[in-house]
Parts: sequence; structure tokens; C-alpha cells
Amino acid sequence: MLFGLLVFGSWLAMMALAVAAFAPGGYGALDIAILALVAVYLPWSLLNFWNALIGFVIMRLARDPLALTCPPAATVSDDQPITADTAILMCIRNEDTERVFRNIALILEDLVRSGTGAHFALHVLSDTNRADVAGAEEAAFAALRARFDGRVKALDYRRRATNPGFKAGNIREFCERRGHETEFALVLDADSFMAADRILRMVRIAQSDPKLGILQSLTVGLPSASPLARLFQFGMRLGMRSYTLGSAWWHADCGPYWGHNALIRLAPFTRHCHLPPLPGQGPLGGDIMSHDQVEAVLMRRAGYDVRVVPEEGGSYEENPPTLIEFIRRDMRWCLGNTQYLKLVGLPGIRPTSRFQLIVAVVMFAASPAFIAMWLLALVAAHRAAPGEAWLAAGPALGLVALLFATMFAPKIMTALDVLARPAARAGFGGTAAFLGGLLTETVFALLLTPISALSHTMMLAAVACGRTVGWTAQVRDAHAVPWREAAARFWPHTLLGAVAGLGLWSLSPWAFLFATPLFLGLLLAIPLTVLTSSPAVGRFMVRTGWCRIPEEVVTPAELDGLHLPALAIVKAKP
Repeated sequence: MLFGLLVFGSWLAMMALAVAAFAPGGYGALDIAILALVAVYLPWSLLNFWNALIGFVIMRLARDPLALTCPPAATVSDDQPITADTAILMCIRNEDTERVFRNIALILEDLVRSGTGAHFALHVLSDTNRADVAGAEEAAFAALRARFDGRVKALDYRRRATNPGFKAGNIREFCERRGHETEFALVLDADSFMAADRILRMVRIAQSDPKLGILQSLTVGLPSASPLARLFQFGMRLGMRSYTLGSAWWHADCGPYWGHNALIRLAPFTRHCHLPPLPGQGPLGGDIMSHDQVEAVLMRRAGYDVRVVPEEGGSYEENPPTLIEFIRRDMRWCLGNTQYLKLVGLPGIRPTSRFQLIVAVVMFAASPAFIAMWLLALVAAHRAAPGEAWLAAGPALGLVALLFATMFAPKIMTALDVLARPAARAGFGGTAAFLGGLLTETVFALLLTPISALSHTMMLAAVACGRTVGWTAQVRDAHAVPWREAAARFWPHTLLGAVAGLGLWSLSPWAFLFATPLFLGLLLAIPLTVLTSSPAVGRFMVRTGWCRIPEEVVTPAELDGLHLPALAIVKAKP
């Protein structure tokens, strides 16, 4: 309730500022349309801001942040015995077999070394439909069985001939077939990696609270030599800390589930979290693609808590290595979240859960509002008579500044916390390195925002026309994107950026500068794609510590066996 009042109150204040900005020329149809778009766009930015501000206050002032955000985690000690059995679920489909089984072997070896291997069973759940990959999986699993048979509770490989329900259906089949054998399941994606210490801590937390249905870890990106991944994970490392702390405070026992690197209690999950296909045809019907948050909503409806542990360490994932892969992943999320329009009316769910489903839709609906808002402002400026003051400069500039401040609030808040703590600054390589990375990532984020917004807008337009996207395996290895491929993917962005930029320049230099955040990123989409995929640029960034993350300064022991290219470059430095 308090959080909602904060968001609504600040929404009213910013709308008042927007109304004041358009006051000089009166309120025509175009002005009203722009104000309506501002009203649609603002909620997502304000959610970012208040989550970040609350998280910052908790970081700076709370004696025990965990006690405020995840009470079960605050009372568990690392010496409590492991008594429950856990199934490790590795969900794969046409993935890099060597990488998947290398990661799993390291996780199992770490658990065996801890003396708890007998409490963990591995289940490789394959939906692979390529014969060559399936053969490699079977051979890799045979080698894994020979290595760990008798050292862990069980080892199992199962491949479905078809994949109804996608990943959710894959896990559902396991739950119905073997879910009764263990109390918990640790859900991993093909790019997931977790240290035994983190896994055991999560099991201890879940053991201590029988009403805990889903426990989500805070996942960070693995060190990468891809320029795009380095930029993105540096920004996420800042944004996720304050945002997750703030949201965990008000979500409380209605927390998020991100579908991987999370522990689920199998009995209630099997009973209450089945996802039947959505009614209707087209992209919004059929199997639910973004299944995770819906499962969290259903778990909470059944009376079990869903919580996130907002602490870093021991839980990792890989980020997309190129802008093309990044946008492709975003498109799948965009379509999956849009399906929630059919689920916001689910009976019996908690108000917070319903709000979360709405927010998941708003997250992407804000993108077309962002694009249309700037384009209509360009039209309004073009239609204004020469010398006519159609905007009040002070309120207009204030509104734009606040829009970007609220958008980047999670990164700003965490950056302030890092700068206030010498140990945290050292973790990023020192103050100069941290500030250099922060500046670089901020510029990149400003350029990326309109690219993502236009891509989301195109995806939502396609959904409205009945088109959909597939859910294919991701390309996870760093690689160079050729100019031709970048142009084929982002020519619409470049065209719109060029038209917007020329149109603004023809109006006035002031209008040109005012809308630079919109058109510049679009105009540079193609070279930005090529540059942020360049292996040479990536190696340079690693060698110079550009956008360095803490794991590159002090590498956790659990990452040594992954043989990550970025860490190899770091270690090879004189």
C-alpha cells in the first residue's frame, strides 16, 4: 500500500510538471496525446526510482538488510546440517554440450567436496531435437555418470521427443515422473553456474521455513570478453543491487521467480503450479512462454511464500554476447510478458501478485509510449508557428531530466553506495576504474534505450498483427557480427534515427539537442552492434580493466574450472 502511494504520488507530481510544460501553447489534440503517452510511460520509470531509493536506504541505513528483505535468510547459519534431498534440474535444448556438462561436473564436484553429495540428484532434462546434439549429450552424460555414480544421490538423463509447454512443460514432466523423490529442486538454465556454498545456503534457508515455496537467488553475470556483455553486466551489477533490495522489501513473501538459479519446493509446485495452455489462437494463446512469474503467483496463491535472497555471490549466468542476441532474447520476453494480459484476472491471487503481472506488461508497453511520445513531440514542434513558444522550457527540461533520472535510478543509487565504501570501490578495480566504467556504461545505456524501445514496439506491433517468435537456442559464445548482418537486423532503427535527426535539425538546434537521446542511439544501431561484438575491443577492455566486475579483481575459486576467456586474459596480464 505504501509503495503504491509513493508511486502514485510521484506520478501525479510528474504529470503536473508535464502539464505545465505544455501550457504556453494551450492544449490541442496533439498535446493531449503526448500527455497521455507520458502518463503511460511514467509508471515503469517511477517503479525503478522507488525500488532503487528504498534499496539505497536499506543498503546505507539498515543494520541487517536481510532481516528486512528476506527474514528466513537472516536466521540461518552455515553450519546447520543438510537434511533434505534436492534434485538439480538442468534444462537444455540444442545447447553447447561441452559447456553444459562442464558446468554441471564442476557443481557436482563442489557439492561432493562439501560432504553433501548424497543429498543431491542430477536430472538432465533435454528437449533437444537435433540428432547430432542429442548424441553428444548422451555421450557426455555417460562420462558424467561414470565419474559421479555412487558419489551423489542419483544421476538421470531424459530427452523428450517433442517439447509441449517449452521449459515449463519440461519441468512439469519431471515433477509428475520423479518429483516425489526429493523435497526440493534447484532449477538451472544451460548458462547457469552456482557454487556449492550458495546452493547449500539456499537449501538451509528452505529447510528452516516449511512455508517457503520458491527461493530465488540474485544472479550476476560471469566475466566475459564480449564488449556487449561487459557493458551490460557492469550496468546490471549496479542496477540489480538497489532494485532487488527495494523490491524485495515491499514484495516480501510475494517475491519474483526468474526461472533459473532458484530453489523450489516440489510438492506444492507439482500440486499448484501447473500451467495449462492459454485459450485462443495467435501469439497470445497456447503455451505460456514466460512461465516463471506465473508459477510464483500460483505458488503464493496456494499459501506458500516466494522470496528472493538479495545478496551477491555464488550464483551466475551468461549474458548475450552481441546486441542481436540481446534483442532476440528481449523479443521472447516481450511476447511472453504480453501473454500476462490473459492472466491478470486470475481468481484468488494476491494483490501484490496481480500488480506484478501488470508491471511485467507495463515494462514493455512503456516502449511504444516512449517512441510515440518523442515522435509526436517532433510533429508538434514542426507544426508550431515560427517563434511560437509551444513548450515552457523550464518545466520541459525538468521533465526530461527527471525521466532519465528515474530510468537510471537503480544504477545511480548503487553507484553512490559503491563510492561511499572503499572496499566496494576496490572490488571494481578502484575509484578511477569504477567511474570510467560507470561513464562508459551510462553512454551505452543511453544509446541502447531507443534501440530496445523500437524493437519492443515492432514486436508488439507484430503481436497485434498475429505474428509470433520462436524460442530457439541462444548463441552464447562471443563472436564478431558482420556489418551485413547488423544492417539486416537494424536498418529500420537507422532509418528512423536518420529521419528524426534530420527533421529535428531542420526545426532548430535546440530541438535537435533536446531529442538527442532518441535519435542518436537509433542512428548508431548498426555500428554499435559491430563495435560491441568485436573480439579485439573485448580483449582491450579486459586488459585495461574497462567495465571490470569484482570477479575479475578477486576471482572466486569456483570459477577457476570454467576457463573463462576473460579471466584467462586477466591472468595473462604482466
